[in-house]
Amino acid sequence: MGKTSKLTVRAFALVLAAGAAGARADAVTDWDLTSGAIIADSRLGTPPAIRVTALVHTAVYEAVNAVTGRHPAGLLPAGRAAGASVDAAVAAAHRATLKRLLPAQQAAIEAAYQAALSKIADGPARDAGVAAGEGAADAVLALRADDGAGAPHAYRPHTTAGAYVPTATPAVPQWQQRKPWLMASPGQFRPGPPPALDSDAWARDYDEVRALGGRVSARRTPEQTGIARFWEYSLPPIYHGVVRSVARLPGREITRNARLYAAVTQAMDDAMIGVFDAKYRYNFWRPVTAIRNGDLDGHDATERDASWVPLIDVPMHPEYPSAHSILASAVGTVLRAETGAGKTPVLATTSPTAKGASRNWTSIDDFVREVSDARVYEGVHFRTSTDVGVEMGKQIGGLAVSRHLRETQASAGPSIPAPAR
Repeated sequence: MGKTSKLTVRAFALVLAAGAAGARADAVTDWDLTSGAIIADSRLGTPPAIRVTALVHTAVYEAVNAVTGRHPAGLLPAGRAAGASVDAAVAAAHRATLKRLLPAQQAAIEAAYQAALSKIADGPARDAGVAAGEGAADAVLALRADDGAGAPHAYRPHTTAGAYVPTATPAVPQWQQRKPWLMASPGQFRPGPPPALDSDAWARDYDEVRALGGRVSARRTPEQTGIARFWEYSLPPIYHGVVRSVARLPGREITRNARLYAAVTQAMDDAMIGVFDAKYRYNFWRPVTAIRNGDLDGHDATERDASWVPLIDVPMHPEYPSAHSILASAVGTVLRAETGAGKTPVLATTSPTAKGASRNWTSIDDFVREVSDARVYEGVHFRTSTDVGVEMGKQIGGLAVSRHLRETQASAGPSIPAPAR
């Protein structure tokens, strides 16, 4: 996926905050900005960063629900910490989870935690909130301790004895062995193979990305280039900005927001598991490889371009399906269920690879479609790959809706007094 920005935690936080100015919702959304910046500064690749956010937000939800008791019990008894400070619970869940997962970022994590606690009155409510947050973090990390993320890399480069091949290690080949949150197995939604190289679909995909995705393109418009640069970034905060568009709507209750983020991040993590299962199963070539070898695919309609290069750097993993497309679709599927049949709010987010620029959409379909289009404009994906990624994302997002949001909506129950803050 796209390259990691070199922004510092402070700079990235400012970029994100600019897109959410004046839109504070609660401790869940505020801490998501903070932890997103810390994760970005850790230089994790996109799949490991998404795993971290899923662990963090699952712990946050468990902690919040232990205080509010709004939803059915999960890892912790619902309402076990009634009367505790929910803000302290959120802060402690972030701190305890992030310190275990990102030990090199301990100073930034501790600074953010102490700043958050300084705004909460000292006393039993704060102490109980901290205990709830730490307990939730411990429970989630124990549950996911054997999720397979630390399995050894066993990728075998394709070569013949004695022949040089590029030596960079592909991204997360072990992800196809991970334990999902929602899916029954990594290959539950594995798609069929990419288009055959003698098919009309292959020639269509080839010609489209060759014309639109090159570093030099007479057909790509300035607007399309801007979209491509915007979605060159792929770390969690660019998607969480879209989620915040829903989470900051008037009248949202903090447990509902915590559960929304847990559902979204679990769907995103499972999307990465599912997409890398398919990527390494099919091992399909990237456009730059295909176009520079267009005379070898056996199709008379594909013309070789020996010097073609894509607009952006090529991600270090196989092409099919598109990871960005599956992420956008999974997020969009959860948000569509969360907002229901009513009018979708304006969705917006910012991107460091677009110099902090903001983009917005008035429909979830437009958002998902733009992400897919961007990967073609960038020259790193074929159209079929984006279409397949979208369909996979819908299925995985649907699991998150069934597991979390429908249960939440059915059991929200009567209003209860606001917890201590």
